[in-house]
Amino acid sequence: MASHDAHAGHDHEAHGSDGHAGHSHGPGHAHAPASFGKAFAIGIALNVGFVAVEATYGVLSNSVALLADAGHNLSDVLGLVVAWVAMVLAKRAPSARYTYGMKGSSILAALFNAVFLLVAVGAIAWEAIQRFGEPAPVAGKTVMIVAAVGILVNGITAWLFASGAKGDINIKGAFLHMAADAAVSAGVVIAGLVILYTGWTWLDPVVSLAIVAVIVWSTWGLLRDSLTLSLAAVPPGIDPDAVRSHLEGLPGVAALHDLHVWAMSTTETCLTAHLVMPGGRPDDAFLMTAAKGIKERFGIGHTTLQVETSADTPCALAPDHVV
Repeated sequence: MASHDAHAGHDHEAHGSDGHAGHSHGPGHAHAPASFGKAFAIGIALNVGFVAVEATYGVLSNSVALLADAGHNLSDVLGLVVAWVAMVLAKRAPSARYTYGMKGSSILAALFNAVFLLVAVGAIAWEAIQRFGEPAPVAGKTVMIVAAVGILVNGITAWLFASGAKGDINIKGAFLHMAADAAVSAGVVIAGLVILYTGWTWLDPVVSLAIVAVIVWSTWGLLRDSLTLSLAAVPPGIDPDAVRSHLEGLPGVAALHDLHVWAMSTTETCLTAHLVMPGGRPDDAFLMTAAKGIKERFGIGHTTLQVETSADTPCALAPDHVV
């Protein structure tokens, strides 16, 4: 990794194994599985098939509601495709221009899916509000049956991604999309049944708005975290003050500056820092041990440390010398 200042000859890189360190760190942290390729393939196939069935029944039953929901589910297929493409791109090898590869695409995909999902629920909320003034006809049996199938399809798809939702926000985006669709379908079935027996047409928009509130609440964290990572901020779950204290406590370290911690992808974190060690340059064992300690304690798998020993030629990036 290139030096950040003129002391190029003094750089010492201490790299931990670049594993999939998650962003909720600590002892015993369970990392997300490395690949969800099969889950994406099954999920996309199930949902494309469901969209085809839903659209067909929508045409045959002349149901605008079914056709609209088919379009909504088709947009969720797009969300799955975006997340899958990002996962594949993240595995590409680095190049001369993309020196980290395309790992950051997983962060962009998570951000896209968060925004996409919020726009979708915004449309649902708008439709629900309009129905208070103009109540829609009670959902027919065909609509309810298709919605029940939607619960099954989307529920299975969400389950395929559930195990990785905590360790990878790209996978979390896919999970939330499918879980949200399952919730919307469940709302259609429940509201439809109650309205058939009570005639309470106002229940349909109320249930829709309640589902929207739940989805917004669960999606807000995805939006916040993906936006944070896209701005190269310290990933959630890592305490930058704790990282600083840990590095300052290493044997022989008199001072520390130019500390940076950021996400290389939704599952990998990087750290660079300048260590001031007046007692002399450490050996490779010190650097390897430091990198290992950072990985074990904070889950940061890609560490680069620059060692500076001379007080006569201060680093250009030291706090007193930053322009």
